[in-house]
Amino acid sequence: MRYELFYWPSIQGRGEFVRLALEEASAEYIDVARERGRGRGVAAMQRLMSGRELTRPPFAPPFLRAGHQVIAQTANILHFLGPRLGLAPESESARLWAHQLQLTVEDLVVDVHDTHHPVGGSLYYAEQRDEARRRAGFFTGERAPELLGYFEQVLQTNSGGRGYGVARRLSYVDLSLFQVVAGLRYAFPQLMEQLEPSLPGLVALHDRVKQRPNIAAYLASPRRLPFNEDGIFRHYPELDCSD
Repeated sequence: MRYELFYWPSIQGRGEFVRLALEEASAEYIDVARERGRGRGVAAMQRLMSGRELTRPPFAPPFLRAGHQVIAQTANILHFLGPRLGLAPESESARLWAHQLQLTVEDLVVDVHDTHHPVGGSLYYAEQRDEARRRAGFFTGERAPELLGYFEQVLQTNSGGRGYGVARRLSYVDLSLFQVVAGLRYAFPQLMEQLEPSLPGLVALHDRVKQRPNIAAYLASPRRLPFNEDGIFRHYPELDCSD
């Protein structure tokens, strides 16, 4: 099946978690908003969101079109794709566990977003700088250590998992944890320098995923956009911890 991914064309954002799964599996897909031509581009994405073409339109990207199905929400998309791409465990209980972990990844992503936009997404960062500093202090001091420590515990207690989070082989959750570590290293380098000695499993997982042939090829390609100050993981030095 050829998949169609709909997400904003100039940022990694939440769409990157889906891209990593598609790239690792060598799945055939189109990043619709990055394409030119009829039925492509941001206009095509917005048309599906408008409700004029779908009886169950998505609220916001990312969303995925697979045949006649349109699936929205990052964790939901990965829950759908995982078994089809060989990136999910076989048993129902293990798949629910993977979905639960991915939803917890989404909790972390929301926390990261709110460090630079704690008041409203429609406001510029400069309009909420004071609130952002307070929110970032909570994130670097409490939430990041708490959530990353939880994922480290998951990795360490996955008996026989060979360093993976869910089963004995790579899953979409592991790809998402790679993205979390990469994004936090960009956005909060001082924080990660402090925390990484206590996160050996996450660091090792990041390095292992980065070296996988399909992921390495993707990271070296123009399809992998660089982190920037328009996405979720943004580097504002004043928001990073200094002690």
